[in-house]
Amino acid sequence: MKTINFFLKLIIAIIFIQTLFFKFSAHPQAVHIFTTLDMEPYGRIFLGCLELICALLLFVPRFSIYATFVSLGLMLGAVFSHLTTDLGIVVEWNGESDNGRLFSMAIIVIILSVILIYSNLKSRLLTNKKQTSDSTTQEDIQI
Repeated sequence: MKTINFFLKLIIAIIFIQTLFFKFSAHPQAVHIFTTLDMEPYGRIFLGCLELICALLLFVPRFSIYATFVSLGLMLGAVFSHLTTDLGIVVEWNGESDNGRLFSMAIIVIILSVILIYSNLKSRLLTNKKQTSDSTTQEDIQI
């Protein structure tokens, strides 16, 4: 399961890092998106920094679960923005279109984040259950 979780984190990190170029270079598509959201340029740069930090912390065991929750939150916000503003599912700017790629990548990150959170919580519950049963057995032996 650890190998699968590693690859799920890797996919999330690749998606985040791939979009950083557009955010940090002020690509016309990113500028259009954040202008539509009335968050240009500070929102673009801030969210780019959050995604970079998140992509890195996914691979630090102590912070991985927090980074996964932040990934989920960021992409839920992205999907919400696409659905409730003029952006739409297919982003169009200067006569060009992303054909829904950004929206699709956000959905992928949401799905993978939920899988990782479920996997992490499940393994923690199993570990806690095992520790509880081990301590109960120890107490029973001592009595």
